[in-house]
Amino acid sequence: MPTSSSRPEEHDRGCGRYPRLRRALWLSWLAVALGLALFAGHGLAREPAPVTVELTPRPLTPRAWYVQGDSGPVSLQNQGFNSNAGFVVTDEGVVVFDALGTPALGAALLAQIRRITDKPVRYVVVSHYHADHYYGLQAFREAGAEILAHRRVRDYLASEAPAARLAERRQSLAPWVTADARIVAPDRYVDGDASLRLGGVDFRLYPVGPAHTPEDVMMLVEQDDVLFAGDLVFAGRLPFVGDADPRGWLAALERIHARNPRVVVGGHGAASRDASRDLALTRDYLHLLLQEMRRAADELVDFDEAYARTDWSRFAALPAFEATNRRNAYNVYLRMQREVLGGR
Repeated sequence: MPTSSSRPEEHDRGCGRYPRLRRALWLSWLAVALGLALFAGHGLAREPAPVTVELTPRPLTPRAWYVQGDSGPVSLQNQGFNSNAGFVVTDEGVVVFDALGTPALGAALLAQIRRITDKPVRYVVVSHYHADHYYGLQAFREAGAEILAHRRVRDYLASEAPAARLAERRQSLAPWVTADARIVAPDRYVDGDASLRLGGVDFRLYPVGPAHTPEDVMMLVEQDDVLFAGDLVFAGRLPFVGDADPRGWLAALERIHARNPRVVVGGHGAASRDASRDLALTRDYLHLLLQEMRRAADELVDFDEAYARTDWSRFAALPAFEATNRRNAYNVYLRMQREVLGGR
């Protein structure tokens, strides 16, 4: 069994292969998290603390920008700023891609956008509903933006997971996630390829899940050939796999490779101007997980032995390796076990 930390990884949505056990664990976690929130509720701040981490937009083209989060896991040190977000300024308004990991960060991102343009934010496209990518939506909703995400987000929002994650974040990321923090649902759901046109700029939305999550969406800024890929691409840190579909994820990476956009902005790490080269980290890591955990399942080797015999040296020096790799491998191991047992 993998080692566990005192709180779930920032992307985690579930655990284990048994639905009843998973539900029971979620309900237990929800009760504990909500109990902690109630116990400390009178002490929770209503207004978030100021963001003091550097959050400076970096230009990709004359109209496309992104902010780059810290390379490590979510922590008090980075104030929850460990993921990327982007925005595109057109003559008629701004389109934002992802909203960062706290309401305070969302407000800080909006303030940075307003330093660059006085045009309103018209749309926010959310790559997926992991906390580090959508908790900043409150500021954009209050500013009048329309929020778009894939229709499968409905399934996530109907589960116990959002409330449990929010209760946990009110504790682990206080005072940047406060008593007033709330889950913000999309205004519009997309299903299949979709498009937006604003200020003479065309935006193509490409659902590619199940991959990193069931609801992954990429956004291509067509005239600039800039692709915002969300957590399909990790640069400079170990990918978080969780309960992802590794084969679907690899198929999504092949789609990016075939398109070969001028710039690719992943969910974590620096933007890439060489997609063929910079997709390799995520792609090769997923291939290694699938290869070694499938071999273990075929040979009926237990997880600890499979993990110990795998050569992780290429990835061991990456940020988030210690916090993430064992959990990634275990979740893929369980998936491979189900495949093998289902085929017998």
